[in-house]
Amino acid sequence: MHTADESARSPVGAIGRVTVPIPPNGPGEVLVAVRGGSEAYTAWSATSIERDVRVVVVDSVSARGVIVERLPS
Repeated sequence: MHTADESARSPVGAIGRVTVPIPPNGPGEVLVAVRGGSEAYTAWSATSIERDVRVVVVDSVSARGVIVERLPS
């Protein structure tokens, strides 16, 4: 049986969209394109990010939690 490489499961580097606004001191939610579909993750950011803003995942803090930054224009 073949075991998938864990790095293939990581959302780091993936592009997503904020679905629940991210406040400066708390979590929001992002929908991220991964593994041929889209998955929701709890998301934190150093700055607040409004709904529908495109982001990039810069780190993973748990299986369902990520750190994001605004996608450069």
